[in-house]
Amino acid sequence: MRRSSKKSSSSAAAGPTKAVSKEVERIDQLFYTYADSSSGMIDPEGIETLCSHLEVPHTDVRILMLAWKMGCEKQGYFTLDEWRTGMKALRADSIIKLKKAFPELTQEVTRPSNFQEFYQFAFRYCLTEDKKKCIEIPVACELLNLVLGLQFRPQVEKLINYLKYQNEYKVINMDQWMGFLRFCNEINFPSLDNYDEDQAWPLILDNFVEWLRANKN
Repeated sequence: MRRSSKKSSSSAAAGPTKAVSKEVERIDQLFYTYADSSSGMIDPEGIETLCSHLEVPHTDVRILMLAWKMGCEKQGYFTLDEWRTGMKALRADSIIKLKKAFPELTQEVTRPSNFQEFYQFAFRYCLTEDKKKCIEIPVACELLNLVLGLQFRPQVEKLINYLKYQNEYKVINMDQWMGFLRFCNEINFPSLDNYDEDQAWPLILDNFVEWLRANKN
């Protein structure tokens, strides 16, 4: 009886392990459907193909959310390890399951506890060169629209208008980028009645508020 019991418990232990290894196998197979054979990574072309299969534009914010979930290091490229991390977390080993995971992923990202991390990631992800610390104004405008526009559409529209109008700043750094989020979270809009220049805001936001007040009508 003991021998039989031992055998059944070892079979039970093997069951989940086997299921997990099958899942990883399917995740890997899906990765190689889109990966470039010479680099061993999913490159921009592979991402475009993936997007067409997911029926979303490659500029869709959900692709950026997916990159965040994978912990991607380089814009436009997914490594096998990053892919495994993301797909396991989303419990997605097929295109159908990945599509179904998008609403839950969007919900996860937009939680206040995660959104700041995602917002910060979006900036870092757009630093296309090593040691680069700023993004150009046109890129910043696109990214603000994509990421911050999810939750703060009126503020973002005004901010983008201002960034396109002004000619003092050519690039945006991380401190300014995080300041935009803090502004949207903390400042009453459109009244701006609680904005205080003495609270160590980045200068670009002092200028933005001054511009808003001057153009209120």
